[in-house]
Amino acid sequence: MKIIRPIHRDDYSSLHEIAQESGVGFTSLPVNEILLRSKIDKSVQAFAKDVTEPSDESYLFVMEDQETQDVVGTSGIVAGVGLDDAFYHYHLSKVVHASRELNIYNTVDILTLCNDYTGVSEICTLFLRQNAREGLNGRLLSKFRFLFMMEHRQRFAEIIIAEMRGINDENGQSPFWQWLEEHFFSMDFPTADYLTGIGQKQFIAELMPKYPIYVSLLSKQAQAVIGQVHEKTKPALQLLEQEGFSCRGYVDIFDAGPTVEANLKHIRSAQASRKMQIKVTDEIKESQSDFFVINTKVEDFRGVCTSLDFEAEHAIIGQQAADALGVSNGDNIRFAPTHFRT
Repeated sequence: MKIIRPIHRDDYSSLHEIAQESGVGFTSLPVNEILLRSKIDKSVQAFAKDVTEPSDESYLFVMEDQETQDVVGTSGIVAGVGLDDAFYHYHLSKVVHASRELNIYNTVDILTLCNDYTGVSEICTLFLRQNAREGLNGRLLSKFRFLFMMEHRQRFAEIIIAEMRGINDENGQSPFWQWLEEHFFSMDFPTADYLTGIGQKQFIAELMPKYPIYVSLLSKQAQAVIGQVHEKTKPALQLLEQEGFSCRGYVDIFDAGPTVEANLKHIRSAQASRKMQIKVTDEIKESQSDFFVINTKVEDFRGVCTSLDFEAEHAIIGQQAADALGVSNGDNIRFAPTHFRT
């Protein structure tokens, strides 16, 4: 069984391996010991903190294989982005150039640098190692966060975003960034991505064009990748779209990958989730569909995928799953179906 739990300080070596595997473009996990240990420390503090409203807390979870005790994935939530460091996007919009006298009317796409998402919550740092990419592991690693946020709503904003990885090749080259590099930055994409990942963002404000960029002036290659996702990110985007996330024209300033958003109460898994007391049994009937299940704790949070049965006002859960969640008879759980009927 795979369980989701908060990251611990002794998970550093596993996190470092995941950071190396994730590659260029995965900004939230730079291959830097000081930064990775800082991320772990900040997460440990966030889980221990008594929160009444969201601030700059950063929660980092891991997926652990109970049989081998290996960490096979990561998943994160930032409670409020841009509160302690500027959070940049490009917004894709339109302007009209028209002359009634000449009977000319042209609609032009422009990219405008902005900080519109400051203060919203972000789901991030989702990475599942190759040997664990099977069954419902990917869905669990992504969707449990919606149950956690629904259970602890005071810790998060109403608007939830996710930045999707844009197009870049095996060498870490981004067609969008290549145009910016040529005209403004004189710095390759891996370097810019790394600097952002370690928190050195001042160069963005210093070197980024101060006025809106006309998309038609970009190279054809750069234009073609605006709002497009990396091949490996397509399943994650599809999963979020099924949950109700959509893009409102915001894209990453480096690779032009889309940022998608949803209101927490409208996210499908959060909306469909239920909270019930449990009864624990040694044997449970295998149901036709499994559920994503979490306990209602913070510092001792656990999440699993398991079968549930129902009896009056109680959810019936197997002993193995109860042990994994750290719950017993009479405790509460929150759960949601792994799949929805279309």
